[in-house]
Amino acid sequence: MINEIAVAVQANVPVIIWGDPGTGKTATITAMADVLSWPLEIVIASIREPSDFSGLPVVSVDGGVRLVSPSWAVRLSQVERGILFFDELSCAPPANQAALLRVVNERWVGETQLGPGVSIIACSNPPETAAGGWDLPPAQANRFCHIKWEMDPVARSAWITGLISGFPDPKVPRLARDWEKLIPEQRGLIAAFLHRQQHLVMKVPENESTRGEPWPSPRTWTMAARLSAASKSVGLMGEEECEYRLMAGCVGAGTITAFMSWRREMDLPDPETLLKNPNRYKHPNRGDRAFAILSSVVTACMKDKTQPRYESAWEIMGVAASAGGADIAVTHAAILSKGRTGMNTDFLTKGTSMKPLFPLLKATGLLV
Repeated sequence: MINEIAVAVQANVPVIIWGDPGTGKTATITAMADVLSWPLEIVIASIREPSDFSGLPVVSVDGGVRLVSPSWAVRLSQVERGILFFDELSCAPPANQAALLRVVNERWVGETQLGPGVSIIACSNPPETAAGGWDLPPAQANRFCHIKWEMDPVARSAWITGLISGFPDPKVPRLARDWEKLIPEQRGLIAAFLHRQQHLVMKVPENESTRGEPWPSPRTWTMAARLSAASKSVGLMGEEECEYRLMAGCVGAGTITAFMSWRREMDLPDPETLLKNPNRYKHPNRGDRAFAILSSVVTACMKDKTQPRYESAWEIMGVAASAGGADIAVTHAAILSKGRTGMNTDFLTKGTSMKPLFPLLKATGLLV
C-alpha cells in the first residue's frame, strides 16, 4: 500500500485512502512525509467550515470582498513540494465536500493557489465504521485515486514486530527524474483502447451505493495514464500489480482489467524506437493495434518535438496510409498538422508515401 501511495503522491495525483479506524493511516502518511522531507499540513475535514476551503469573505479597504485563506493554505502556497492531508473526509458534511471540490481539482483555497508540487491525500473510514459518515459524492470520488488500506497478515506481522522493536521509517520508492517522458506512450495506449471501447470513456455508476467509488471519466483516465507512467519509472518488484492498483483506483477494477488484457494482447513496439528509425514501422493488420502504435508515436513526438522526430512521425503516417491504413493515419496526421508551429514542412512533398495524405495536407494548408 505504501508503494502505491508514494507513487501517486510524487506524481501529484490526489489519493484517497479507505481503511478502518486505528490501523495507522495517519501515522504512515506523517512518516512518509518525513522520509521525503516534504512539509505536511493535516486538516481535519469533518470539523472545519466550508469557508476554510472556499475562503472567508472579508471586506477590503477598497470596498471589495476578498476570500481570505487559512494559514495552512498560505504556508502551502509558499513551498515547491508538500502534502495537504485531509483526514476524516467521509465524516465531512456535504457543504464541506462541495467546498473541497476546487481545492482537490485545481489546488485553489479561496484566492490562494497552493504550490505547484503540493500533493493531496485524503483518509476516510468506510461510512459504516465512520463517526457519522457520509458516502462520498460522485463529483468528489471522481477527483481521487482510491486506495484500500488493509491490515493483511504481512501488515499485522510487521506491526507486531514494530511494537516490540520500534517502527522503522517506511521505505518510499522514488520516481525517476524523467518519469514524465513515459506519459505519452501510456496516453496513446489508453486512447487506442478507448477508441475500441468508447462506452468506457465515461461511465457513471448506475448504482447509488457505488458512485463514491472509482469510475471512468476523461479526468480519471488522464490520472490513470499519469500513474501508469509513474509506476513504470520506479522499478518495483511486482510493478504490474502496483500499476494495476493505481489505475484501478482511478477508473475501477473491472475497467482496468479489460484494458490490461487488451494491452498484453497488443504487444506494442516502443514509440521512441520507431521515431529514431521509422523504417522499422510495419503496419499491422489489426486496426486497433495500428491505432495504438500511431497514437503512441504522435503523443511521444508532440511531447518532445524536434525537426527530426517530427519528420519521422510523418514518415510513419505515410507508410501507414500507403499500407491501407489511410483512415487511421489521417486521424493522427491531423494532430501532427496542428502542431506544426516552428517546424519546416517542406519534406512533406518529397516522399511518395505521403500521397495518400495529400487531401489532408491541402486542407490544412501544408500543401498547395
